[in-house]
Amino acid sequence: MRLLLLNKPFQVLTKFKTEDGRATLADYVHAPGFHPAGRLDYDSEGLLLLTDHGPLQAQLSNPKWKVAKTYFVQVENHPSVQAIQQLQRGVSLMDGLTLPADAELIDEPSWLWPRTPPIRFRKNIPTAWLKLTIKEGRNRQVRRMTAAVGHPTLRLIRWSVGPWTIKGMQPGDYRQTASSELQAFVRSSHKA
Repeated sequence: MRLLLLNKPFQVLTKFKTEDGRATLADYVHAPGFHPAGRLDYDSEGLLLLTDHGPLQAQLSNPKWKVAKTYFVQVENHPSVQAIQQLQRGVSLMDGLTLPADAELIDEPSWLWPRTPPIRFRKNIPTAWLKLTIKEGRNRQVRRMTAAVGHPTLRLIRWSVGPWTIKGMQPGDYRQTASSELQAFVRSSHKA
């Protein structure tokens, strides 16, 4: 059982093959037998986990395990206290009410790398950053949540999944987790 952490760059598909010429995981990860544990949208950046172990892949990507995922999200305009509280209580989406999220307004992260292409700057529309932690994994959930409270997502970076982060990793970097780290996660998640 092995686990790789990849800092997925912007506009990379979360699969190894495509017919349309877009960038895929194969352009960054050279590890036969590994498969993504969950997904990260083409237009999102940050942590993607890959494993060679089917049961671990299912555990990391199945919402029933409620593995926490933290995102840094650049949104349009400056969210009000009410918008943050709505994210914290849960947001009503077309597919039902989300679980409450940990949500807070933050300064732009100091570790942030430039995105290519950059976010379109508009002088009349300010932006703000949120740190958002969810324990679900619905399709495009974070983007739909921020839009539902009136603040469309401009940039989305997954910082962590469970105990793993992209700290110190640049886009396209990947590394294997320590065996002891992985075993500790499996033990603790089965106790929960």
